[in-house]
Amino acid sequence: MKTQVAIIGAGPSGLLLGHLLRQAGIDAMILERRSQDYVLSRIRAGVLERTTTGLLDRLGINQGLKRDGLPEDGFNLADGERLIRIDIAALTGKQVVVYGQTEVTRDLMDAAPERGLDIVYEAADVALRDIESDAPWVSYVKEGKEHRLDARLIAGCDGYHGPSRRAIPLGKAREFERQYPFGWLGILADVPPCHHELIYANSERGFALASMRSPTRSRYYIDVPMTEKVENWSDDRLWDELARRLGPEAGSRITRGPALEKSIAPLRSYVFDTMQHGSLFLAGDAAHIVPPTGAKGLNLAASDVAYLSDAMIAFFTHCDSDALAGYQAKALARVWKCERFSWYLTKLMHRFPEDGPFEREMQIAELDYIASSTAMRTAIAENYVGLPL
Repeated sequence: MKTQVAIIGAGPSGLLLGHLLRQAGIDAMILERRSQDYVLSRIRAGVLERTTTGLLDRLGINQGLKRDGLPEDGFNLADGERLIRIDIAALTGKQVVVYGQTEVTRDLMDAAPERGLDIVYEAADVALRDIESDAPWVSYVKEGKEHRLDARLIAGCDGYHGPSRRAIPLGKAREFERQYPFGWLGILADVPPCHHELIYANSERGFALASMRSPTRSRYYIDVPMTEKVENWSDDRLWDELARRLGPEAGSRITRGPALEKSIAPLRSYVFDTMQHGSLFLAGDAAHIVPPTGAKGLNLAASDVAYLSDAMIAFFTHCDSDALAGYQAKALARVWKCERFSWYLTKLMHRFPEDGPFEREMQIAELDYIASSTAMRTAIAENYVGLPL
């Protein structure tokens, strides 16, 4: 088989890229090692920046977003006693939209057949070959039979554990990583949210986040040590702890219900700074990971795709090799700004084991400054709603 662009991974970044290329008349095929049901079963974030919603609008795959998305004019930082509202609409003239990553993925998958975007699910043993040449190819196994897919370019959109990043020689790249000493214990429940906007809370007992997936489905988190076990947390214990950490105003409005899903997600910051090598280009979690604080993961992948799709379209339609050559610099400039913002919010809203009274007073002073400074709230709002491409 032959295609112009072989895309590894059928998560949101791979699907977005595939649709944008097909819309421009460029052949693309996606290889996904998991089943479609498995990909859709992964619970992920749901706050979309304008960059992400703009791509869905550009594709015309936005019916679900318009019908079920929840536009948000702001979000809140809490210090255990008060809510500090970041009015992103007033400060930036923009909004974010709450719409789950699972729904984004499903919408893109459902639109693929009618738009001629080929997706091969359960493609095992994917391996990238001859990526330093102008004729790379990919081998994979489907139903026990080995296949070969020839391409001109390969896009690695297969996440941190996929084969794309590992295909780049170690001597050709640098990695930057920060492991955090805690994870987020999350609960998903069919209950109305305690507040109509997200709340990031820093209390004496630790971090908490109140968010939602819909008017009737809520997602809550607290931070716990990485040694903690989900089995130690009954639903009642977790609801009790959330109420304490969110403070009296939000905590008193929590509606309790049985968990649909409960898990602990580790937090890390990671950048693989070689996002292109030969005919291979990385996007999304294959190249970078951010803590979920600030809701940048999916949105950062979408900005990669915006840059990469434009570069690939210019290459195939105008023979513009410079566009491809410039992809890495453009993408990394935005990656590091998003890493900075996610790191800043994580440091501001969490207690680190090594922190003492001085660090706690610095957090209190920072939150007080945010509450009193329009300029500071504007800076936070600009980053939260999404920096321009």
